[in-house]
Amino acid sequence: MTELTEDNLQEIVKSNDKVIVQFGATWCGACKIMKPRVKKAAAENTDIVFIYADAEKHVESRSITPIQNLPTFLGFVNGELVSKTTGSKMETLNNLIGEVKNS
Repeated sequence: MTELTEDNLQEIVKSNDKVIVQFGATWCGACKIMKPRVKKAAAENTDIVFIYADAEKHVESRSITPIQNLPTFLGFVNGELVSKTTGSKMETLNNLIGEVKNS
């Protein structure tokens, strides 16, 4: 999983076939719980680019879609948003991974 260091998420999404983004924040307990789980999922699904974006630091990246709750996960295929979900359940993340893989 790569952590954004600059506000270039849109470039990453457009230049990769399959991308999953976790929007989180340093104060978000559920985000902290999910981050290592997402890292593990990234190691197991090397055909998908996994990105972590701090929702407070990367305001331009948030403009891809409204972010109302954290953590929010976005799935992109060929630059298009195919799925969006929130929460800290592994089942939810696994479903998103499946949607991205099968799109």
